[in-house]
Amino acid sequence: MRILWVKSGKMLPVDTGGKIRSYNILRHLIQTHEVTFFSDYGGKPDPGYEEEIALELPGAQTIHTDAQQGGNLGQYFGYVRGIFRAAPFAVSNFADARMRRQVASWLDERHFDVAVCDFLVASINFPRILVTPTVLFQHNVESSLWKRRAATESNLVRRLAYKLEAAKMDRYEKSEIRRFHLIIAVSDHDRRQMLEMGASEVSVVPTGVDTHKYQVSPPAIANPPRIVFTGSMDWEPNIDAVNYFCREILPGVRKELPEALFQIVGRKPPTSVKRLACDYVQVTGTVPSVSDYLRDATVVVVPLRAGAGTRLKIFEAMAMGKAVISTSIGAEGLDVHNGSDIILADEPAAFANAIVRLTREPGLRRQYELAAVKLASHYDWSNVANSFADALLRACSMKPVLPRKNA
Repeated sequence: MRILWVKSGKMLPVDTGGKIRSYNILRHLIQTHEVTFFSDYGGKPDPGYEEEIALELPGAQTIHTDAQQGGNLGQYFGYVRGIFRAAPFAVSNFADARMRRQVASWLDERHFDVAVCDFLVASINFPRILVTPTVLFQHNVESSLWKRRAATESNLVRRLAYKLEAAKMDRYEKSEIRRFHLIIAVSDHDRRQMLEMGASEVSVVPTGVDTHKYQVSPPAIANPPRIVFTGSMDWEPNIDAVNYFCREILPGVRKELPEALFQIVGRKPPTSVKRLACDYVQVTGTVPSVSDYLRDATVVVVPLRAGAGTRLKIFEAMAMGKAVISTSIGAEGLDVHNGSDIILADEPAAFANAIVRLTREPGLRRQYELAAVKLASHYDWSNVANSFADALLRACSMKPVLPRKNA
């Protein structure tokens, strides 16, 4: 197949869940298909990045844009300017006229057999009528993510902003998923939500894990025991998760295991997370290898209360043979089994008790570790990429989708 893959924002470094998913699927597709990766990025011009992405993904084309200005101040003023726009700020912030013209030209002239719109934010740079079969790769149900952010935000101003963004995102997302030939979701849960929102064709391609990078490690023997959370710490659901864990769950753990160490492993922790650091909480910031911390983990925790899509951090921990404790939201969309290969706990006391029990009972912990390895082995990226290619082949045979009158 001749595949056009369109993404807004830099792909490198591969340091977020969405980038990890897209990059690993792309690197496998390139081996057997003709793939053009087309992306734009904001901020300062970065010739080094443009050279690097062309080496990582041969044939990649990149343009620098004035959109997506970095920095919190720039985003703040951009959001204020966009209050009265119909499209949510998280999408309109990525609009670029040059990007739109190039994508439209390629699709109208049938240069490719199929196109991929990577994340909803890139959809704003696609033409309204899609002549070439085009797939929307939905890593999350974006409106669900914003609704959960609003529900868990304690700051009144931010909560109101999130509610407004959620309402805009809900309208925009419903409109967009109806005009693509095929939607690729990352879980059955997301598929059901998008069908309810009006999507006509939704395929599921599950998330994956690099089983060569995240290899099975021996049972942890660290003393004191280590409780590990991994994730990008500039993503608000992760920020909320570690604050919630330290406030509501960790005191119960320390009551039984006063020597336990909680490690927050992830890039760009904000001040609210850095303030959590103390004798028994370590905030690492960016690390050379997350797997080094997972290897020594006694248990891995995913106390998410917001977010959507699927959690790569869970499969990465499982692939390394780690027992995982998560909220239901944290494991949402994954083919995991509570009480067998993972423990799900939505109440702070139950979450703390699970940590204490698995720490004190290495035999029980070993059962979860072995079950986790077995499950993760089925989701190597090579298998996931094959499923993605099958979905693209399906899209190739579909007819153009015309905009609905009520969209």
